[in-house]
Amino acid sequence: MPSILGVLGGMGPLATVDFMRKVIEETGARTDQDNVPMIVDSVPQIPCRVAAVMENGVSPLPQLLEGLRRLQRAGAGGAVIACNTAHHWFDDMADAGILPLLHIVDAAGEELARRHLLNAPVGLLGTEATLAAEVYQQRLALQDIDFILNTPQERAELVLPAIRLVKENRAAEAGPLLEQALRLLRERGAGSSILACTELPVALDAIASPLLADSVDPTRALARAAVNWTRQGFPPISAVPA
Repeated sequence: MPSILGVLGGMGPLATVDFMRKVIEETGARTDQDNVPMIVDSVPQIPCRVAAVMENGVSPLPQLLEGLRRLQRAGAGGAVIACNTAHHWFDDMADAGILPLLHIVDAAGEELARRHLLNAPVGLLGTEATLAAEVYQQRLALQDIDFILNTPQERAELVLPAIRLVKENRAAEAGPLLEQALRLLRERGAGSSILACTELPVALDAIASPLLADSVDPTRALARAAVNWTRQGFPPISAVPA
C-alpha cells in the first residue's frame, strides 16, 4: 500500500479543494494510479482561527488535534494543514505526535529561494491573525527577509473583503480587490508577494490574474512539497530536499 497523505482542511472548504487540485497538478500523473493517495478531513465547524488569535476567542487546537487523530485512524502516514492561520498552533500539533507534519511556511520559503526572490523586499498578505502572530516572519527569520505589508486601512478595504468573498464562493469578485492590494505593495518596492491565506490564490486564479506570476502561492508550494514528502514515505522534514 502506498503512503497516504492526510489533509487537515475545511478552513475554508474551497481552499481545501484548491490544495487537493494543486497536489494533482504537481504530481505529473499519467494514470489514476500515479496520483498521491489522500485522506481529507474537512470540518468547517473548527472555531475561527482569527477570533482565537485577535479576540482571545475559543481555541481551535482541540478540534485540530481531533482532526489529526481522525486522519491517523483512517490510515494517513503524514499530514498537511490547508490553512495558514492554523499554523499558529503548528508546534502544539507537532508536539502531540499524532502524525508527522509539513509546515506551509517552510514550503513557501523554499519557493522563494527556488525562484531567487530573496534579494528584494517581499510583500505579505494574509489574515490579521496570521500577520499579528507573525507566522511567516518568525518561521523565516533566519532568511532575513524585508517584508512589506499593506496598511491597516488597505487590509480592511481590500484584503479582508477578498478573503470573505472567497469564503462566500464569490472568488471572481475577490480577485480585483486583491490585485489592488498587490499593486500597492509593488509600488512600495515589493519584488514579489506571498499570498499567505489559502483563499487568496483562489481569488487570483478565478480571474486568471497576471499578478500570479509575481506572487508566491504557499498552497501550491505546500502541494509540491507534500507530493515529494509522501512519495518518500514521510521522512523527517530535514531530509526532504528543497
